[in-house]
Amino acid sequence: MPRPQERTKPRGGWGVVAVVALSGTFLLSNGLDLNGGPPQPAQAASLVSDPAHDAAARRLPPAPQPLKPSPPTRIRIPAVQVDAPVTRVGLDAEGWVDAPPPENRNLAGWYGGSPAPGTRGTTVIDGHVDNERGPAVFYALGSLKQGQHVEVDRQDGHTAVFTVYGIEVVGKNGFPAARVYGPKGAPELRVITCGGGFSKKGGYDGNVVVFARLTEIR
Repeated sequence: MPRPQERTKPRGGWGVVAVVALSGTFLLSNGLDLNGGPPQPAQAASLVSDPAHDAAARRLPPAPQPLKPSPPTRIRIPAVQVDAPVTRVGLDAEGWVDAPPPENRNLAGWYGGSPAPGTRGTTVIDGHVDNERGPAVFYALGSLKQGQHVEVDRQDGHTAVFTVYGIEVVGKNGFPAARVYGPKGAPELRVITCGGGFSKKGGYDGNVVVFARLTEIR
């Protein structure tokens, strides 16, 4: 049986949230027989900063004026064929950040304790890499590259377009929360799923984290 889904627990406020972790239920149930598992970025995270990603972020055009808050309704990542509705997730009874229902393979979750997409701050959207039936919404997330785009539709009719400037595998141990979630002075987005090394006993040992900045509003 797969181990229970792991979640994220705030420690003293949103700015120091620890790990978003989602169990890989298909691989836990069936072993490493799905072409070696989901694609993984080559870059591993440092605990404090990544000079290459910081330089890539500086090369992006200036961010548009931040929008007023409005919840996300859909996320599209054309480069990896993601086109999924977004549901709001919050905290469960134990204070852990919840995740989208795992039985829905094409559903992403916006943590409502983070800023709305396109507003000032760092928006967090997560989703499963797989479920018991196979690949799920963010299975191919690890194959994203710098310069590719993430589009987030909002309830008010605007679409916030973010440009990827970094993608990393972040270990669950020693998770660099301040660097991943902290404000960058512009509207930013983190898209997160599970990743890294995998074992049937422990599942995934990290997360794939996409770093992106708002570059267009439609």
